[in-house]
Amino acid sequence: MMEETEVLEEENELISVAMQIILHAGNGRTKAQEAIKYAKEQDFEAAQDALKEAKDHIVLAHRSQTAIIQNEAAGKSYQPSLLFTHAQDHLMTITSEVNMTRDLVDLFEVVMKKQETV
Repeated sequence: MMEETEVLEEENELISVAMQIILHAGNGRTKAQEAIKYAKEQDFEAAQDALKEAKDHIVLAHRSQTAIIQNEAAGKSYQPSLLFTHAQDHLMTITSEVNMTRDLVDLFEVVMKKQETV
């Protein structure tokens, strides 16, 4: 049976990782929103730079999540955590947003280039 200090350490670890995931994913969302703003201004280079930063933040969030998953695969067990589950959901949702934003920026650039030739 786990001692109380071990349970608290695991809980603190999950809270810390969950907050890292939420922080980095949130930063990714902010950068994706910046990319849309730049695309509307037809500054596609800045939009692509913002998208790269968004992806970099998503990678950082994903690495944090992966560390916990690898620990579990190696035999370490954690108590279920609503905050960690929320963080994973947050990451998944924002990853989809970043992917869709990339497609929207690309599409907007194509449309604007076609309008220039008309």
